[in-house]
Formats: sequence, structure tokens, C-alpha cells
Amino acid sequence: MKPLCGAALLLLLCAVACAQQTPCVCKKNKRVANCKLLEGVCWCDSVGSGASANVNCDTLTSKCLLMKAEMTGSKSGRREKPKDAFEDTDGLYDPECESTGVFKAKQCNGSTCWCVNTAGVRRTDKHDADLKCSQLVRTTWIIIEMKHAERNAPLNTESLKKFFKETITNRYMLDGRYISSVLYEEPYITIDLKQNSSEKSSGDVDIADVAYYFEKDIKGDSIFHNNRLNVSIDNEILRFEKTVVYYVDEIAPEFSMKSLTPGLIAVIVVVIVAIVAAIVVLVFTRRRKGKYVKAEVKEMNEMHRGLNA
Repeated sequence: MKPLCGAALLLLLCAVACAQQTPCVCKKNKRVANCKLLEGVCWCDSVGSGASANVNCDTLTSKCLLMKAEMTGSKSGRREKPKDAFEDTDGLYDPECESTGVFKAKQCNGSTCWCVNTAGVRRTDKHDADLKCSQLVRTTWIIIEMKHAERNAPLNTESLKKFFKETITNRYMLDGRYISSVLYEEPYITIDLKQNSSEKSSGDVDIADVAYYFEKDIKGDSIFHNNRLNVSIDNEILRFEKTVVYYVDEIAPEFSMKSLTPGLIAVIVVVIVAIVAAIVVLVFTRRRKGKYVKAEVKEMNEMHRGLNA
């Protein structure tokens, strides 16, 4: 009897082990490998990071790991923005990630280095390898601005707000309290995501990861496995011409004049030259006026002396 019990137990353990090693599909990230089902959860290796970065397919993958995976595969009249909001002008790069999947505060490309925020966006000028980045500054506010294609009539504002709020909470698993607003100013749609470090719990997805997934979806390069996002407002598919993401950190970025675009520098130079020219003209005019007044007074005095003589 005991041998039979032992054999049954051995078969049961083998069955459990086989079940634990069942291959699975990571529905929330297509840039993974070696996926295995462990205790009902699909775990995979992130492409480019290997087994050192296990991805839980029940939630969103961190933006840092997603960027690294993409680099491994490729290797190649509206509301005024906050004064400290800035765009990602560098685009895709091969990032260094912490073991938890978050960005390292200092990123480098060869001997050129810079500091990033929690969204992995450069927030300082580029320097040499001696650059010190004392902390990973948190991005607390992300502004996603989309411009939809031309249409005959405006969209229904309430239907639009409902679609985007439900999509962000359901598809990207973000708690609705982090969706600050959805604003429609035809043809622009602006979504504000706000998340302070004091508000975010360990189980909450990060707004930087949500914004990255969302931007990829809108641009037709979904990270989800065979699950494209169709933006449909009142049963009408919406097409977009442009999508821009702005970042606002809890500490203002540290860009110098040399980081400004040539166009902006040109505008600043023209304004300064115009101001200097205006000052020169004003001073010159006043001097000429002063000389004219003195000459006039002198002539009047000479006339008085001639009459008295």
C-alpha cells in the first residue's frame, strides 16, 4: 500500500511541476521571452534584460524595460502649458534600469551622460561621464495632447471623456483618481495624469508607464499582444494626426541656454537686438532734441541783446 501512495504522491508532484512550467502568452507585453505560468500568473523575461528582469504579465511593464526591449529589437489657441513642462526631444535610447525596472537616475551613451526623471526623459544638459545625478526626480504630472484628423463636426465631449477615462482605468489599470482631467478643445484632446509619490501605493501602476503604453497605442505600435486600441467615440473610429507628451517634475528641470532649439535662440536674439536698437534710437533722438533746444535759446538771447543795443 505504501509503495502505491508514494507513487501517487510522486505523480502529483510531477503534475504540479509540469503545470508550473506551462508556457503562456503575455497579453500586456509582446516584447518578452521564455514565458512560464507560475501559480496562475504568466511570468516572462524582458527582451534585452534577460532573466534578471522578470515581467509580471498581469500588470504593465515598466517604461525602462520596454524602452530597453525596443532598442534591443531595433538598435537603430489652446490651454497654456505649465512653465516647467518639457517634451522628450531625445526619443528612444538604450536605458540603464534598476533591478526593480525603474530608470537609473544617470543615463549615458558612451562618454556622454545626462540625468533623467522617473519617466526616463532627460531633464539636464548632456555632460561627460563625471556628471552626478543625486536622485531620480519624480514626474508628478504628464500631459498627453492629441490632435485628431479634420472632421465636419466636433466630437461629443461627454462621450469622449467617458471613452478615455474608461480606457485608461481598464486597459492600463490606472486608478481613476490619477486622471486629473480630459479636456476637448477641437481638434485637440488633452489628458492630464497626476500622481505624487505620497499618493502612489506599491500596487499602483506608474503614470509614466501608462503614458508610454497609451502613446504607443495611439501611434499604432501597441505593446499589447494582438490587442490594438481602436479609439471609437459614439461608434466612430477617430484618427490622430499628432500626439505630444509633456512632463512636469516635482523639481524643475536644469536646462541651460545651449539646450534650447536654434529657432528659439534666434527669436531671443532678434528680440534682444530690437530692444537694444530701440534704446539707441531713443538716446540719439533725445540728444538731438537737447542740442536743438540749446541752439534755440542761444539765438533768442542774441536777438534780445541786439534789440537792447
